[in-house]
Amino acid sequence: MGDPVSELLLGMRLFGVDYRRIQIAPPFGIRFGTVAGRAQFHFVARGQVLLRTADGVMHTLAGGDAVFLPRGGEHDLVSAPELPARDVDSFEASTLCESVGAIRACCDGGSQPVLIFSGCMEFDLGGMHPLVALMPEVMLVGTLLDRYPEILPMLEAMAREACDERVGFAAILARLADVVSASIVRGWVECGCGDAAGWIDALRDPRLGRVLTAMHRDPGRDWTVAELAAVMGSSRSVFAERFLAVTGVTPLRYVTELRMRLAAQWIGRDRVPIDAAAHRLGYASQAAFSRAFKRVVGRSPGAVRAAATAEARRAS
Repeated sequence: MGDPVSELLLGMRLFGVDYRRIQIAPPFGIRFGTVAGRAQFHFVARGQVLLRTADGVMHTLAGGDAVFLPRGGEHDLVSAPELPARDVDSFEASTLCESVGAIRACCDGGSQPVLIFSGCMEFDLGGMHPLVALMPEVMLVGTLLDRYPEILPMLEAMAREACDERVGFAAILARLADVVSASIVRGWVECGCGDAAGWIDALRDPRLGRVLTAMHRDPGRDWTVAELAAVMGSSRSVFAERFLAVTGVTPLRYVTELRMRLAAQWIGRDRVPIDAAAHRLGYASQAAFSRAFKRVVGRSPGAVRAAATAEARRAS
């Protein structure tokens, strides 16, 4: 079996659902709010901006810089540190293509407008989902370029597409943003995961890695602690203690949360019928599945389906 970290990273899903090409002249302040379960990506094609987090920390983004916020969170893009910010949704926007809008807020003065491409993204790390909570709040692409020079041509291509506005540029920018964001995540993992290095070292325990891989390969199985301990090759007590220390949850809680993350994707994004999702994940009844889903996700399966349907209608 290969490295469990690499194998489980195969479950990473990251794709944008709402993009904006923003052309705006200083002085400006743009606020991006929190969308549950969504990451945020920004690329500065021209000019310079400051990213201001909710606790006031500033990050400078020059032309050609990209940043990924894995947990999203409220933050501002501003042209000067003390400027107030206006919610991005309050700006008048036009449609460039499906899921890509355009904001143009340029005055007739002499200020050169800044050009930004932003994306709100669905982000799930599959088997490595607990790592999302351990990631830095702000992940800057510039910290990776020395080790991963292949990212630079993608950033250069993004700058050209954003500035030149050739036919189809919006769709190309959206796909490049997805790839750059995924490259930032992969680079962070391959560089040791920063403060999460201890978690990764524990995960690379080959015996525990076998358990996690088995769970993700067959999430619908009616796993017991005894069966999972047998996969690890240890007693139930040793396995349960080790698993809790590494993941922060009990083995059966982990399986349940894994199932509900998959179910939310299937029901919301893939339009899988609720009863089919329940059956695929091993639930004998839709009622039992719905109770577990609401307990973990916080909303019923029907509410998730309705929200996804409403969002698809808005996008169209």
